[in-house]
Amino acid sequence: MDWPVSVALAQSVSELPTGTDWSYEMKLDGHRMIMWRTGDRVRLQARSGRDVTTAWGDLGLAGHHLPSAPATWPPSSPRTASPSTPCNCRPATSGRARTASAAQPSPNLLAELPANTPIQAVSATTDRDTALTWYNTLHNKHGVEGIVAKRTTSPYRAGRTGTSWLKIRHADTIEATVAGFTGTARKPRALAVQLPDGRVALSQRLTTALAAAVALRLVPQPGRASTKAGDACTPAGGDIVVEVVAGTTRHAVVTVVRLR
Repeated sequence: MDWPVSVALAQSVSELPTGTDWSYEMKLDGHRMIMWRTGDRVRLQARSGRDVTTAWGDLGLAGHHLPSAPATWPPSSPRTASPSTPCNCRPATSGRARTASAAQPSPNLLAELPANTPIQAVSATTDRDTALTWYNTLHNKHGVEGIVAKRTTSPYRAGRTGTSWLKIRHADTIEATVAGFTGTARKPRALAVQLPDGRVALSQRLTTALAAAVALRLVPQPGRASTKAGDACTPAGGDIVVEVVAGTTRHAVVTVVRLR
């Protein structure tokens, strides 16, 4: 497997799926990354593909306790992919200590971790009712921002995985001003929107109907712009206001639902 690897992405849905082949996992607020453990080396890869080992050196050090044998993470496993470990990393409540929550690690991996490691298993269950209880009672507590449902019969696949990984998250519907767009003015793919608190975030991909409606009002501006997360886009004028579903966490993941 070559560096960097593309990560699996969950599709947003309005409710958790039902069935016997689903595992429900807490979705934590934090930084999505991949931990690579090969031989005597550990590297941390951001979702974008950047090497962030230096920034998260304490977790890299903890990663040296992970087994490096590919057999620990078989490529065909529905739980993850060899030889990297999907992690969700977030600051602790005090100091510079960080916690890495490994996404559904195998039992033999956990058995080799020391008791005081910052790498911990994400809570998961195959009982939908339990997952809904987590969703309804742990909102804004302990960094829990929603639930990710993973089909246990599907292998780990990079990119947006369709019906293999689904997520629900607590969100609020608010109005936002369009600051830019990706794609072309005739066929915008996503919108950079300014939220009420001043943050500028790139939306998820627009539906065909919304893209057509927005295109009628887009006024491209010269130059290039970018969101706080570094997403490049074309600036837009025209004072366009859209209604969005915005996540309640600092990451400001937004979905445009209608044009105002």
